[in-house]
Amino acid sequence: MIRVLLLIIIILLIDYYVFQAIKMVNRGLSFSRYIYYAYWAFTAFAVCIILASAIYDWQLWPKAFRTYTFSLIFIVSFSKLFVVIFLLSDDILRGVRWAWAKMSETLSADKTASNALNGQSTIERYDFLVRAGLIIGSIPLFTMIWGMINGAYDYRVRKVKLTSHKLPKIFDGFRIVQISDIHTGSFLSPEHLKTAVKLINEQNADVVLFTGDLVNNKHEEALPHMENLKKITAKHGVFSTLGNHDYGDYVSWESPEEKKQNLLSLIEIHKSMGWDILMDEHRMIERNGNHLSLIGVQNWSSHLRFPKYGSMELATKDIQYGSFNILMSHDPSHWRSEILDKYKEVDIMLAGHTHGFQFGIDIPGLRWSPVQYIYKEWAGLYQEGNRFLYVNRGLGFLGYPGRVGILPEITVIDLHSA
Repeated sequence: MIRVLLLIIIILLIDYYVFQAIKMVNRGLSFSRYIYYAYWAFTAFAVCIILASAIYDWQLWPKAFRTYTFSLIFIVSFSKLFVVIFLLSDDILRGVRWAWAKMSETLSADKTASNALNGQSTIERYDFLVRAGLIIGSIPLFTMIWGMINGAYDYRVRKVKLTSHKLPKIFDGFRIVQISDIHTGSFLSPEHLKTAVKLINEQNADVVLFTGDLVNNKHEEALPHMENLKKITAKHGVFSTLGNHDYGDYVSWESPEEKKQNLLSLIEIHKSMGWDILMDEHRMIERNGNHLSLIGVQNWSSHLRFPKYGSMELATKDIQYGSFNILMSHDPSHWRSEILDKYKEVDIMLAGHTHGFQFGIDIPGLRWSPVQYIYKEWAGLYQEGNRFLYVNRGLGFLGYPGRVGILPEITVIDLHSA
């Protein structure tokens, strides 16, 4: 509760500070008081929601209400920070002007400087800085709201052509469709996933590979979406593995047995949908005596805050590597931390996990996201020699119910022999 009260105090201080800018740009307007009422009404609403979430179990609130309410409070508060930066800059400049006036009075006893010092109210804010702060602050506000309305379901099919001298001619043109990070617990309705499933099936895949995070926390989240997801088809089948959210690590369970049962139920959901889930296992895909090997490892991360459940040693036990070898591993840090050095037979690793932070710039010639300061490989195709990593940007979303710049992805990888 102390942390909640501290958060509320910080919000109130920020809101009071930003209110100075609101007053400045609206002074003289006949309807300014209504703007002030609306401003503080939202602050009061945010404080009430934060207090209520600390007193009552917010996870029992209606899903749509809690999702969009918390998101809106975060977006508005985040946007105000940009205004604060400009106001702080303005206050620093005002302080410099005040100090200069005081110094001028001391050195020259100039009456003008003395008047400026004694009447500090004459050292006013720079109007352009205040207005610039409000304009800049409005950019993330409206952008992130638009990201909730449109970006979360703006599915993009990204096509990649990958050539390898190891790929047998019989597999030339072999098509992999990768999906990742569906996070069914974030969807308010099954309808949006219907669109995604239709796009996936339109790609006419040889295999569909799902690289983890079917749910946010609990297996029940996937139940309303099973009928949609079981319609995903491919010539050689649909294969899947687990991501960090699938283990239920971010929930307080009543007992270890309950948590274990949740995972077992989730695995059964994969199987019920016709997905061949690889729990540190491998499969072979054969054409005319030639083979591709498909390896699926449980979540394995080099970052301490994410678990290492997977074992490549188990996944490759008794394996007879194919001419070309594909690894499904949820966390892209696995590639550089273990796969490149220890498992040189792996030709391409498919990962997800990062979502591209669901925020950034992703256009030809320019890619940026805050997640790149945590993960070196965070979206798209990477290559070391003749070996590849592809990081899918995710199909769903988590936390913030939208996407800005980094849109949900269905990856189509066409393999070609050199």
